[in-house]
Amino acid sequence: MHALSAHFVNCLERERLAEEFGEARTRGRNLSRLRRLTVPERTALEQRETQARARLMEHDTQHRCQP
Repeated sequence: MHALSAHFVNCLERERLAEEFGEARTRGRNLSRLRRLTVPERTALEQRETQARARLMEHDTQHRCQP
């Protein structure tokens, strides 16, 4: 039962990371629709999205969670 609960926690963590990645993508898209972004703003948004994607991929690799 411990392994099952650990897997469940991992899946919850994956959901959280996937949501974080989705929010980062959505935020960048929405802001760029509202106004022209400066280069530093665009860079920061892209970096946030890249980091969120990397954390999600790392989690999937380490825990073999499936969406």
